[in-house]
Amino acid sequence: MPTRVVIAEDEAIIRLDLKETLEEEGYEVVGETGRGDEAVQMVTELEPDLVILDIKMPGLDGLEAAREIARDRKAAVLILTAFSQRDYIEQARDAGALAYLVKPFQRSQLIPAVELALGRFAEMKELHDTASNLEEQLETRKVVERAKGKLMDEHSMAEGDAFAFIQRTAMRERRTMKDIAQQVVEGTITPPAAAS
Repeated sequence: MPTRVVIAEDEAIIRLDLKETLEEEGYEVVGETGRGDEAVQMVTELEPDLVILDIKMPGLDGLEAAREIARDRKAAVLILTAFSQRDYIEQARDAGALAYLVKPFQRSQLIPAVELALGRFAEMKELHDTASNLEEQLETRKVVERAKGKLMDEHSMAEGDAFAFIQRTAMRERRTMKDIAQQVVEGTITPPAAAS
């Protein structure tokens, strides 16, 4: 699958040049616009891998569009700007841009900037997924600990037996240990009377 790109640039000549260059390099341009608000809508509807945003556009400027797109991690953001001043670059970074390109740019500069934005976006998604996974593991552990405590207190089970009961029940019912532990805490699942 080729990398899918949306281009938002209000100058038609630059937009056409971007599209031609990207397509020559094997990217698929799935949407084009000259407005920032339309770019945000296109990203939501078309789910591209990358969006290229000019800073100055009608409807919504590139920085605002970048903020909206980056907030929900919808696509990698590459900012195009005619301004190379540090404050513009910092604003672009703070808005969620992962790379930027100063106009006028050489065709040879475009692909490295695109790949930089895509690479950084992949790293960010991986970090977010890892953090979410760790958060889920911690939450599962907390619920399992509470359930073990309840089984130990109310059913006089040893800690290892309480854990084994939760684990076996989860396997037998093909559900997560977190689900079973939550039901133990709520009192909807209890060990058989013989185990107490």
